Amino acid sequence: MVEPVVIGVAGGTGSGKTTVAREILRRAGTEQISLIQHDAYYKDLSDLPPAQRAMQNFDHPDALDNKLLIAHLRELKAGRTIEMPVYDFTTHTRTSEVQLVEPRRVILVEGILIFADSTLRRIMDVKIYVDTDSDIRFIRRLERDLAERGRTMESVIRQYLATVRPMHQEFVEPSKRYADVIIPEGGFNEVAIDMIASRIKALLGDAV
Repeated sequence: MVEPVVIGVAGGTGSGKTTVAREILRRAGTEQISLIQHDAYYKDLSDLPPAQRAMQNFDHPDALDNKLLIAHLRELKAGRTIEMPVYDFTTHTRTSEVQLVEPRRVILVEGILIFADSTLRRIMDVKIYVDTDSDIRFIRRLERDLAERGRTMESVIRQYLATVRPMHQEFVEPSKRYADVIIPEGGFNEVAIDMIASRIKALLGDAV
């Protein structure tokens, strides 16, 4: 068995990294790529009262279960199917459901803080950082959290100022230096996405 290629896609909240990951999947072919989202690996806070859960710093690396993610990536590289957690962002808890992820030729890992962990970085063969202006990122996060995560505008702004922005400056932005490729303008950068998708196709042995 040929060992899978692990590609990491990082960037600040609302940078467009999820869009980039989905475009890579679409252009390079979903049948040969497994997608792992770091957000699924938030630690379960069901043992805390709801009010205390909401006060946690979800933008610090310690909020994520990197130990489980690393174990799952190693399982996939070894050719074994994993059970990726399903996280409920409205209650800040890990649900009883899991998502089966099968091993494929390419493992695409997407998340804000995936380059902040040295062990995760060593597992990745290619590291892509999506770089987008902070005002655009904030607007996108606000729209997403209101529409998809049951938040109020006040809570989103409060969290952004209290933890999202300072943690971005402390952990996310500095991790850009580990990237092999930096994509400005996120999912709107057609040229960069085309180049990356073509490179993945070449790795898979497809016609470019």
